[in-house]
Amino acid sequence: MLNTFLFKRIDNSALIVFRIIFGLLCFLESVGAIFTGWVKYTLIDPKFTFNFIGLDFLQPLPGYWMYVYYSIMGLFGLLIMVGYKYRLSIIAFTTMWTCTYLMQKASYNNHYYLLCLLSTIMLFLPANTYASVDAKLNPSIKKISMPSWCKWIFVIQLFIMYTYASVAKFYPDWLDLTVPKQLMQGKENYPIIGSGLQHPFFPYLVGYGGILYDALIIPFLLFKPTRKLAFIGSIFFHLFNSIVFGVGIFPYLALAFSLFFFEPETVKNIFLKSKTYYSQAEIKVLNYKPYLITVASIYIAIQVILPIRHHFIDDNVLWTEEGHRLSWRMMLRSKSGFATYKVVDKNTNKTTIINLNDYLSKKQKRMIATKPDVIWQFAQHLKKEFKAKGKDVSVYVNCKASVNGRPFTTLVNPQIDLTTIQWNTFNHSQWLLPSQLDK
Repeated sequence: MLNTFLFKRIDNSALIVFRIIFGLLCFLESVGAIFTGWVKYTLIDPKFTFNFIGLDFLQPLPGYWMYVYYSIMGLFGLLIMVGYKYRLSIIAFTTMWTCTYLMQKASYNNHYYLLCLLSTIMLFLPANTYASVDAKLNPSIKKISMPSWCKWIFVIQLFIMYTYASVAKFYPDWLDLTVPKQLMQGKENYPIIGSGLQHPFFPYLVGYGGILYDALIIPFLLFKPTRKLAFIGSIFFHLFNSIVFGVGIFPYLALAFSLFFFEPETVKNIFLKSKTYYSQAEIKVLNYKPYLITVASIYIAIQVILPIRHHFIDDNVLWTEEGHRLSWRMMLRSKSGFATYKVVDKNTNKTTIINLNDYLSKKQKRMIATKPDVIWQFAQHLKKEFKAKGKDVSVYVNCKASVNGRPFTTLVNPQIDLTTIQWNTFNHSQWLLPSQLDK
């Protein structure tokens, strides 16, 4: 049974077409980041970036070199698309994309994380064995089939992602439409469609439509009688998200995943008309089976565990942010805040109130009042800066935050010198004051 599930040969048309679309989207994401100004205001303009804690060595290149970085990354996307030096290209893109993802948190987005995962998965897939420059230059690698695990790894990944995205919405502020209403109100000034989005119907569509879509889309795509209806629903759902919420390439990447749910012959007939269709369904158990099962089991276990880790950390994740990232908690809340950073010289007792405009971009200023890990990082940054001037200082933060429009309440204990605190990734930060969200 397991051998059939993993190693039955199936037509590889879906993977080949997905590689082409995936490479194109990687190119568009990379180059688009340059032309929309994302690279400039996220990686070039800021005086420093908030990297993932422990990865301080990952810093943007100086000057305008990040434009070159993203241009090269876009080039690798094109090489993935045409299947030239595929393995080298996908390794290079995966490395570069993951590094840029980990070096900054100011523009955290779930689809950035998803792209890291997908690029890593694509490293191990025979995606260049047809309709590629590699196959043309080296006909010996040309194939019209693939092991069935190449399909199921995508299906399982998507099932985990969408299931957690649905489950995460089962909390009061989403179910009573507080958050969906806020999301729609934020789009009021959109040209042409802004006023229409204020219709009372849209919060229900976003709120309960989002829950149902995320929970049912994978089962409905797997079940043949509902597949076409699910795909049509996906088109409307993802185009709505693309137009209204501007979530980059994710809607189009999500639609591309549909290739793995339709019959391979259908995919082949639409996109690869000249390709021979593979229908023999042989079972070829390859010698890497033990390694495949081991690596896949570990990977899936990590994907299942990461999104639930916040349940094992004190307080509400909406307040503490502990366990929020890497958990498919998509557009779940609005959070705002304001903060004052006070630096006290330990020798002279002189107090300096930090002018945040001297240090941070507009987006970064929002983060240092709402995200505890960033608050802690900025305190460490201030300590290092003053130490370079020969001063030994303490840093205190007076910070108030609001979740989903609630009254502002104090987030950080203002009596604690944050420079004395060691960051602990796996435990609750006791210097955060308790939330009132669950009362």
